Amino acid sequence: MHIYNFGAGPAMLPAEVVKATAEAVTNFNGMGLSLMEIGHRTPQFKAVMAEAQQLMHELLNIPSDYAVLFLGGGARLQFSMVPMNLLHHKAAYLDSGHWASQAMHEAELWGETQCVASSADNNYAYIPHDFDIPADADYLHITTNNTIYGTELRDDIDSPIPLVADMSSDILTRRIDVKRYDLIYGGAQKNLSMAGVTFVFVRRDAVMHTERVLPAMLNYATHIAHDGIYNTPPMLPIYTALQTLRWVKAQGGVDEMARRAQQRAALLYAEIDRNPLFRGTAAVADRSLMNCCFVLNKGYEHLEQRFVDYALAHGIYAIKGHRSVGGFRASLYNAMPMAGVQVLVDCMQAFEHECG
Repeated sequence: MHIYNFGAGPAMLPAEVVKATAEAVTNFNGMGLSLMEIGHRTPQFKAVMAEAQQLMHELLNIPSDYAVLFLGGGARLQFSMVPMNLLHHKAAYLDSGHWASQAMHEAELWGETQCVASSADNNYAYIPHDFDIPADADYLHITTNNTIYGTELRDDIDSPIPLVADMSSDILTRRIDVKRYDLIYGGAQKNLSMAGVTFVFVRRDAVMHTERVLPAMLNYATHIAHDGIYNTPPMLPIYTALQTLRWVKAQGGVDEMARRAQQRAALLYAEIDRNPLFRGTAAVADRSLMNCCFVLNKGYEHLEQRFVDYALAHGIYAIKGHRSVGGFRASLYNAMPMAGVQVLVDCMQAFEHECG
């Protein structure tokens, strides 16, 4: 039986990517050495870094005046690095979920913050769309996809001030107009790589002169000046990211990833809406294509653990929802094939016939 990983992250990777990474661990590029054993300033690894950066530029049409960095520390470190480098007077934040809220609270350590809108009043079941952006803020921070609550901001917004986005869980799933953003970041362990590496796209002139004296490691200018190799970077996760970028390109690029994302989500949401046992938790207009959250309908709540166990027995791994929402969460990242979604839909229908 094939096991499909619906976990929110670290998440499923394409089989080709896992195989190539495993080979690099034992014999990288025919060197007779593991990638984990060679220096980060060797020509062999510098070639990995350069190709990964180049493919990011190519696949997402990132302008040449933006640096592509692969750093450590996860998106949580970016919650601090962003205000440390960009917050001089005041920062504006859109509070659309747990991670958006966490980012805003970290920024409060570095200066004044203004919450332009929040959906906390309804357990983040929707994304606020009607809000004013303060013209005197240094930047507006948004989180484009909310893994816990299953909502997604799928269109680039117009902002009169610099725009910063956490795109941890929807990078490489749709076209984005990078020129609208001063900085985009995210943890790579959902649509790009294994845990351990963080991607950052940053307009160079936005971060070359900060008013603060910062530790070198927390200054974007340091990493830009050293082309991402100021210190030893997370080498194996970067190699895995390179393999994923190659895979995305070979599959048809970001447009093809977007088509598949629409197709996967449409199939699952149709079953959630049809099946009398289940209901979705996110506002329909804001439903995420990456993380589909749903619960059991009234009268069937006692069957929650039974469905989790039933799904696992049918090859569906990590379907249980986050504790703050309950129910179930199916993460449909780029590596998830339609066959996996169909297995989940078939399982939901079989469970309906057994328990409905």
